[in-house]
Amino acid sequence: MEVSIHKTNANATKVTEELMLPDMFGIFRLQYSLKVIAVAEYFKKYRCDARGAYETLKEFYHQNHLFNKTLWPVRIDLLCAMCPPSELRNVAIARMGKMERKRKEWKIKVLNQMEKAMEAAHTFFMANPEHMEMQQNIENYRTMASVEALQLVDREARSHLESYSAGVKHYEADDFELAIKYFEQALREYFSEDMECRVLCEGPQRFEEYEYLGYKAGLYEAIADHYMQVLVCQHECMRELATRPGRLSPIENFLPLHYDYLQFAYYRVGEYVKALECAKAYLLLHPDDEDVLVNVDYYESLLDDSLDPASIEAREDLAMFVKRHKLESELIKSAAEGLGFSYTEPNYWIRYGGRQDENRVPSGVNVEGAEVHGLSMGKKSSPKIDRDLREGGPLLYENITFVYNSEQLNGTQRVLLDNVLSEEQCRELHSVASGIMLVGDGYRGKTSPHTPNEKFEGATVLKALKFGYEGRVPLKSARLFYDISEKARKIVESYFMLNSTLYFSYTHMVCRTALIGQQDRRNDLSHPIHADNCLLDPEANECWKEPPAYTFRDYSALLYMNDDFEGGEFIFTEMDAKTVTASIKPKCGRMISFSSGGENPHGVKAVTKGQRCAVALWFTLDPLYRELERIQADEVIAILDQEQQGKHELNINPKDEL
Repeated sequence: MEVSIHKTNANATKVTEELMLPDMFGIFRLQYSLKVIAVAEYFKKYRCDARGAYETLKEFYHQNHLFNKTLWPVRIDLLCAMCPPSELRNVAIARMGKMERKRKEWKIKVLNQMEKAMEAAHTFFMANPEHMEMQQNIENYRTMASVEALQLVDREARSHLESYSAGVKHYEADDFELAIKYFEQALREYFSEDMECRVLCEGPQRFEEYEYLGYKAGLYEAIADHYMQVLVCQHECMRELATRPGRLSPIENFLPLHYDYLQFAYYRVGEYVKALECAKAYLLLHPDDEDVLVNVDYYESLLDDSLDPASIEAREDLAMFVKRHKLESELIKSAAEGLGFSYTEPNYWIRYGGRQDENRVPSGVNVEGAEVHGLSMGKKSSPKIDRDLREGGPLLYENITFVYNSEQLNGTQRVLLDNVLSEEQCRELHSVASGIMLVGDGYRGKTSPHTPNEKFEGATVLKALKFGYEGRVPLKSARLFYDISEKARKIVESYFMLNSTLYFSYTHMVCRTALIGQQDRRNDLSHPIHADNCLLDPEANECWKEPPAYTFRDYSALLYMNDDFEGGEFIFTEMDAKTVTASIKPKCGRMISFSSGGENPHGVKAVTKGQRCAVALWFTLDPLYRELERIQADEVIAILDQEQQGKHELNINPKDEL
């Protein structure tokens, strides 16, 4: 082992230590350079203060620009060599554990102070979007006069994500000056957060794959294992910084999008050099983006004759970031090949498809008086669907009336049909509903799962058939529930021209009843805006396809049974969960069907009088996620059909056994 240590006397202010690892089995060589500060006074003050060490190192890191000068961050553990192991571990987990612990604490910080209660509830809800009780708490606080005008505040919001969201909002509003301000602020905060995240990866590592063997690695192997895990951890900082609290999936193409927005925003305010720098920066990560390549040519044509376009380079902040990222990737891949472990480089700035047509300014079109030739605007968030989109197939049954398609409903993969049920069938279903429904069924026993102002009751097909078999409701009526749900499935499968079988994922008859005396000053929804197979994030204009969402659902349908109630309109919205794109008034036999993803956020307006009943159906293209109760219901129907056939045969030949 080659070690060269250069030390000054006891009053020294710096120590430089270089460790050169020799070839391990002739296959791997790694040079590791460390730059640390070490003074006697520092160790005396901070040797058992992990947080003090961290803060001091962070300041030193900024002052000496080590982010740009060295591949490896400062080693906190060396400076805290005399600290107890527990202190070191606290440093290593500080960033990860702090946020999660604090967010959990907000759940119980609902004291007798409405302002702070609302902030605490919102902070918890941002990290737990599936927590319906907390969402309802927020709505309840909103209705109170003292907090009606309050803005929702996330007390644990991450600054770079907040600045980015603000930049997007100003960009969408064509306020490009403010958009630039917030995007630039977001980038500064991003790189600061990235540095902090990378430093915290420097803590002790656990080699879990060796623990069950009681394996003790040799010196060189242990060092290599440690630094490979540190490096992979630092690589993952890009994913962590692009992931909102409570989400598993990062924002797509997060870091490059800053520069994509900025290149067009700078163009719109007349700063062509900065626009060109940002466009070239974006191309460092997506060199084949045809739209931005076109923009680069256009920006270069706008420069003064005194400027050489070739002299204008990509933004230095991203150029240094990309350079470091590539060097680290090469190290990890080299180590993986030499040490025999598998590693696949994640795509940290993945894109799905190109720009949408409405975001491209065609040649010769004027934008607020400025003629733009072949210039492409920055990207905007748009929903994604993982399959070919088709619609307009046959409706299969007579008397069904086509009402509106996707275009007429201002969306994607939507259809509205009438007369799927007759008036008589609606009355029969409504009658059987009163005999089989249970309060809270389908909602984990919660009487009012979405709003305290309505009561929810439900029942499944299997339950209806069971009650029918037991004689508690007419078997014919229970069978009708089964038959009309199958009819709806066939219609959806045919209309959207699906190439594979559509299976039931969940079938539920549900009635929601307005509670008397609780309808004054209502401003809530009967069912909040949501998507059926992803977690809707209105602030980010994203829908996260991850648990606890039912990610396997592909199509949804609602078949209405009555219209003798007030309110209860079904609404589609934009991904902001505010802008209504279509509103549908339920009535007997009407069916709305749509794809289940983020392209179709929807909800239900408050039912203010009476009872609204419908059959809700969710479908999947994956047979692994077929509804278990539906399979059991199919078996019950098969048994009933056999019994009916047997009775019919006995009626024809009553004395065959003689």
